[in-house]
Amino acid sequence: MTEETSAPVWVTTAIAEIIAKMPTVAARNAGAMPYTTDDQGRFIDLSTKDPTWWTNGFWGGLMWQLYHVTGTQVYRDNAETLEQQLDANLMQADRLDHDNGFKWLPTAVADYTLTGNKASRNRGLLAAENLAGRFNPLGNFIRAWNDKGDGRMAGRFIIDCMMNLPLLYWASRETHDPRFKFVAEKHAQTAARYLLRADGSVNHMVDLDPETGAYIDAPGGQGLGEGSSWTRGQAWALYGFALSYRHTGDPAFLASSQQVANYVISRIPADGLLPVDFAQPDHWEDTSAGAISACGLLELAQHVEDANAAVYRAAALRLLQALTEQRAHFETSTDFLLEKGTAAYHDATHEFPIIYGDYFYLEALLRVTGQALFIW
Repeated sequence: MTEETSAPVWVTTAIAEIIAKMPTVAARNAGAMPYTTDDQGRFIDLSTKDPTWWTNGFWGGLMWQLYHVTGTQVYRDNAETLEQQLDANLMQADRLDHDNGFKWLPTAVADYTLTGNKASRNRGLLAAENLAGRFNPLGNFIRAWNDKGDGRMAGRFIIDCMMNLPLLYWASRETHDPRFKFVAEKHAQTAARYLLRADGSVNHMVDLDPETGAYIDAPGGQGLGEGSSWTRGQAWALYGFALSYRHTGDPAFLASSQQVANYVISRIPADGLLPVDFAQPDHWEDTSAGAISACGLLELAQHVEDANAAVYRAAALRLLQALTEQRAHFETSTDFLLEKGTAAYHDATHEFPIIYGDYFYLEALLRVTGQALFIW
C-alpha cells in the first residue's frame, strides 16, 4: 500500500507555515548542530560542546526533508556542512555506538539518496560497518553503549536501536552483502523477545550475559522505572518494528509493530498529547513521542489491510493535530517547531524543545501528503 496524498487542511497549512519559517531558522543556524534551545527559543549549538552527541544527525534530516520539498539551497548547504562535521565522529571509536543510524541515515545516506554523492555513500558504509561490528553473536543483539573499559555495558541493548537498524538494511542493499541484514534481523528478533511485553508495552533496556546470552534483567531506563511504559520507547518500537517489516517482509515484525501500536492508541490521552510515561500520565509531557508515534503509525498503515490502515492513520492524525494546534510554533523569532519535549523522566529538566521532535514532526506531516523523503 502507499501513503495517501489527500490531507486535512490543517496539515497543508502547517507545512506551509514551516516552509515559511525555516529559511530564517536555517540561515541563523548555518554550521550549527542544534539539540535544544536557550531561553529565547534559539538553538544551542553542540558543534563544539558535544559534536558526537547522538541527536546530531537530526538537523541534517530536517534540512534534507526541506530541500527535498522546496529545492532551497540553504537547506542543502546546512546539511552538507553538518555531514562533514560528523566526519570527526567517525574517527572516535569510543563515541561510535548503536546510534550510528540516527547520525548517518539523516545525513550521509539521505545525501547519497538525493545527490548520488560517493563520499556520502562511503560515510554511510563506514557507519554501518561499525554498527554491525557491535553485534554479539552469543546473545544475538547489538550492544547499545560503550563503557570505560570495564565491560559493564557489554550485555546491554535498548529499544531505540530498532530505529538504527535501517542503516544495516540499507548497507546490505547497497553492497549486495547479506551480513548487514542478518545482524539487523537477529537483533530485531531478540528485541521482540526481551523488550516487547505481552500487552504491547516495551522495556527501554535489557541486560544479557555477554558471554552466554542469558537474560539478567530489564532496568528502568529513561521512563518512570522498571516495568513502566516510557512513551518515546513505545514510539521507537512502533516505528522500528514496522520498518524491519518493510525491509524484511517478516510478518512477525509487522505483528510486533501492531501490538505496540494498539497499546499506544488505547492510551492516548483525551487531549492527544503524550506524557513521558504512560504509567504517570499526569506528569511531564513529551511531544517528541507523539511525533515519532505518528510517523510509526503512518508507516504501519502502509502494510496492513484497509480497516486497520484507517485506524492507524486516524490515530496518527489525532496525534499530529494535537501537536499542531497546541504545541507547534511557526513564528520566525524562535528556532524550534515543537515545545514540551522531554528527554527522560528522571532528568532535572523537562518539557523543552528537542531537535528530533522537530524532525519527526515534519516527517510525519510530509508523510501525510506523500512528500516525505524516505530515509529509514
